[in-house]
Formats: sequence, structure tokens, C-alpha cells
Amino acid sequence: METDPPIRRFLPHDAPHWVPEWEPFFITICCQPRGKNQLCLQPTSRLILQSIREGEKQKIWHIGLVVLMPDHLHGIFHFNPVPGMKVSVVNWKKLMARKLKIKWQRDFFDHRLRNDAEYSLKYAYISQNPIRAGLTKDVHSWPHQWPKPKREDLKTAR
Repeated sequence: METDPPIRRFLPHDAPHWVPEWEPFFITICCQPRGKNQLCLQPTSRLILQSIREGEKQKIWHIGLVVLMPDHLHGIFHFNPVPGMKVSVVNWKKLMARKLKIKWQRDFFDHRLRNDAEYSLKYAYISQNPIRAGLTKDVHSWPHQWPKPKREDLKTAR
């Protein structure tokens, strides 16, 4: 008996009206194809992180932590309610695709971090990702992240 493959739906990426403004979200954005290094090459990595810092200066978002992996990125973002999460990420992906020729998967994953414990767990998960992937032995030596994780944050995140 054959079944149809699952249909990938578009995610709404809209925070419900009752969620406070500037709440933290865990975000994952993947490249296409998976397994190909598009993000951790220089000058690409430097320009991506520079654009993320620029988005913070323009108050599009506030960044808790962003870590680039070869074919995806993880981050903790606090989005300005205007233009909001979806518009901000879509516009940023388009800009990076145009400027740096990055090929992104359609859409992205988001999860609202509802309390300090969730925030700490995701912070630890994100910061340890290059170690789990065998790309570095020390969180602080991974050059493709911003800001550098603080040692005290890593201790509380364990």
C-alpha cells in the first residue's frame, strides 16, 4: 500500500496577539542542499554576521546569539513587532541570497522561548552545535558566531 508523501505546509510565523513584544524566539534557517558549506566560508560568514549586526542597529531584531553552521544557522532573536518575524526573516534571506548567492530552503523554523529555562537550554544547544558537529573543540574558538558566548551564560545553560 503506497501512501502520499507528507505535504509541507507553510508556517504562519505570526506571534499570537497575547505574546508580549520582543519575546525571544529560537530560529533555524537551512540552506539548500543540506550538507554543502555555504555559510562558513570567508568572506561569506563575515558578511552574514555583519548583516545580522546591522539588523540589530536598525532595531529590526535584538540578537541573543547566532551561530552559523556550514549549511544552516541557529539563533535567538527578539523581533521588533513591526515589521515582525516573518517579514524580517524573509527580507533578510532575500538580501543574503541576492548579495552572497546563498540558496536557502523555503521557510524557516521558529519556536518561542517561554521562560528563562527554555532560553538557557536553547542558548546551550546553539553554542554547542559546532562541537557536536566535530567542527571545533571549544565554543569560543568558533569564528562563525555573534556575539561570542559568555562563559557565565554557558555555565547557567548546562
